Amino acid sequence: MKQLKALILAAATLLMAQAHAATDAQNDKIAERIKPVGTVCVGAECGGAAVAPAEPRSGEEVFGAACTACHSMGVLGAPKKGDTAAWDERLAKGMDATLKNALNGLNAMPPKGNCANCSDDEILAAIKYMSGR
Repeated sequence: MKQLKALILAAATLLMAQAHAATDAQNDKIAERIKPVGTVCVGAECGGAAVAPAEPRSGEEVFGAACTACHSMGVLGAPKKGDTAAWDERLAKGMDATLKNALNGLNAMPPKGNCANCSDDEILAAIKYMSGR
C-alpha cells in the first residue's frame, strides 16, 4: 500500500510537471510577444555615423556649438570670450594646465564643456579662440 501511494504521488507529480512545461514552440511565441519594441545603438559600432566628425572643427566652431552658452555671458564665473584679463588669469598657469582643466572640468564647467565628441585638439582650439591667443 505504501509503494502504491508513492507510485501514485510520483505519477501525479510527473503529470503536473508536464502540464506546466511549455513546449519550444510555446516558448518561442512567448518570447516573440514580450520582446523589446526597439533598440538604441549610437556610433560607428552600430553602422551609424562616427561620434566625432571626420575633420577637426575650428575653435570658433567648437565655441559656437558647445561653449557659447556659458562663455559668451560669463555664466557662473566662466571667462567671457575676449575678456583678456579673465583669460590671462587662467592662462597664467600655462596653456597645458588650462587645457587639462577644460578636459577634466572645473567648478561648474563639466568635462570638455559637455562637448563629449570634441577632441583634445578641438578643445585647445576653442580655448585659443576664446582667449584671443
